[in-house]
Amino acid sequence: MTTPLISRRDLEFLLYEWLRVERLLDRPRFSDHSRAGFDAMLDVAERVAREKYLTHLKLGDANEPRLVGGKVVLIPEIGNALKAFIDTGLVGATIDVEHGGLQLPATVTRACDAYFLAANPATTTYTVLSTGVANLLLAHASKEQIDVFVPGLLDGRYFGTMCLSETGAGSALSGIKTAAYPQSDGSYRIVGDKMWIGAGDHELSENIIHMVLAKIPGGDGGVRGISLFIVPRYLVEPDGSRGERNDVNVVGLNHKMGIRSVVNAVLNFGDGTHRPGGAPGAVGFLVGQAGRGLEFMFHMMNEARIGVGTMASALGYTGYLQSVDYARDRVQGARVADRSGRQVPIIEHADVRRMLLAQKAYAEGALALSLFCADLVDEQASADEVAARQAGLLLDLLTPIAKSWPAQWCVAANDLAIQVHGGYGYTRDYNVEQLLRDNRINSIYEGTQGIQALDLLGRKVIADDGAAMAELAARIRETVAAVGATELADFADQLQRSFDHLETVTQKLWGAGDPAVTLSNATPYLQAFGHIVLAWIWLQKMSAALGKPGSFYAGKAAAGSYFYRWELPTVEPVLNQLGALDRTTLDVRPEWF
Repeated sequence: MTTPLISRRDLEFLLYEWLRVERLLDRPRFSDHSRAGFDAMLDVAERVAREKYLTHLKLGDANEPRLVGGKVVLIPEIGNALKAFIDTGLVGATIDVEHGGLQLPATVTRACDAYFLAANPATTTYTVLSTGVANLLLAHASKEQIDVFVPGLLDGRYFGTMCLSETGAGSALSGIKTAAYPQSDGSYRIVGDKMWIGAGDHELSENIIHMVLAKIPGGDGGVRGISLFIVPRYLVEPDGSRGERNDVNVVGLNHKMGIRSVVNAVLNFGDGTHRPGGAPGAVGFLVGQAGRGLEFMFHMMNEARIGVGTMASALGYTGYLQSVDYARDRVQGARVADRSGRQVPIIEHADVRRMLLAQKAYAEGALALSLFCADLVDEQASADEVAARQAGLLLDLLTPIAKSWPAQWCVAANDLAIQVHGGYGYTRDYNVEQLLRDNRINSIYEGTQGIQALDLLGRKVIADDGAAMAELAARIRETVAAVGATELADFADQLQRSFDHLETVTQKLWGAGDPAVTLSNATPYLQAFGHIVLAWIWLQKMSAALGKPGSFYAGKAAAGSYFYRWELPTVEPVLNQLGALDRTTLDVRPEWF
């Protein structure tokens, strides 16, 4: 049986019937494209994902990267897959043509990404990071730096990484100790260690471009003292050729629960193993102004956060489809009240259909949220000034949701996929146990759920006097008004009541007069907020499917109804408890545990 990845029919519904991406073709930025071209890219993505990525999913899981003689050893299938991906041109899919990219809409690109992430998230990570580094450099680096490093990233000669965390600092980046010492030629010498570096070392490319956060001695001691540096594994000569080995060295590999075939490295900068020019430290090049490193790195981090949400969505989605296939084929048990005792496929049992419907609601909703955020990116890049600003406000607000909600609920979907498979789901005979392990990292990657919660409640909802919340409120009202005269009216009323309650609770939390009380229950706030956003997404999707015949559209109505009847009602008690300014978690003492 062919392993299902992502439903092409659903992608077409999301792109063309709900988000109406063809409208973008009327804008100058995307006028050289066509729907036929979009469909061709989706065809290529699905083919390469299936033929080159899916085929080593289990092999990569069983054969982790190894450190042998100071070099990282990977199975060859990873390099073969990445070469096939690079040949598609998708590394620079959204990047401007003038820089060597395809200038595709982010929405279409994200749909293509879903195929690769569903097929093999570990192998996909290598090129996702390269794209992120290229986008970061295009946004903040000098023209000279762009000319030196971006072409190599786009043509696959260079791969990229982001180096933030350190062994002792973790997510508390103000505590990083990596130092950058200025040199007379304008470069810097970087000395320190970095931890948890995805794709941090390998032999897959001619060079690796590390984006490194470090502090220049004598600067501010907090996050304002952090600067961003380009630190290549090999220096690049003026003519673009590879130069001397830089003093960047892998000193260990982390052994992970999932996505095992992507390298996760401990890196040392400046230990003297390779010392270019004889001076101590790894050669680095400052990006932009000193002291703005964390600000610049957030360009890549926010892009990565939405990418993490897409990864979680894709893994939840393929697990859902695989459990549907299994439930159709697995014959076990008779129907309730059927005295004949005739065994039926387990999809005939109501409890199995419950688990499939929950997965459908989570996975299809999560993927829709990811594409919606990509559509906001396209609005920022191609709409008029007012619409672009509104899209930017909403994207900033939804980024922690787009990262955290799929990371929580698509893991729940993977858990249900294992349950549908029964005992077989707990074995390696089927993919679903690996999908759960692979997906579990996404609630940690690029900031834990708690960090996303603090970002949402502590910054995003109150930024610019609540401008982003006002934009979301206006859009929800617009959706509610649009479906108010249809059979979806009751769901629309339920959504509006939930959002009104959320706004009231938000005001009460920030009226408490004590930030510690306000933020002590930020994670339940994030979860409630996320469920309301997903209810809004599902209402839009149900509206797009309304009145259209056939099982596909009936499935949309069923999944949306499930979400409103079983998921959205769980928000109300959470909001009530938040509004009560509960101090349980704040007042409990460490010695009580």
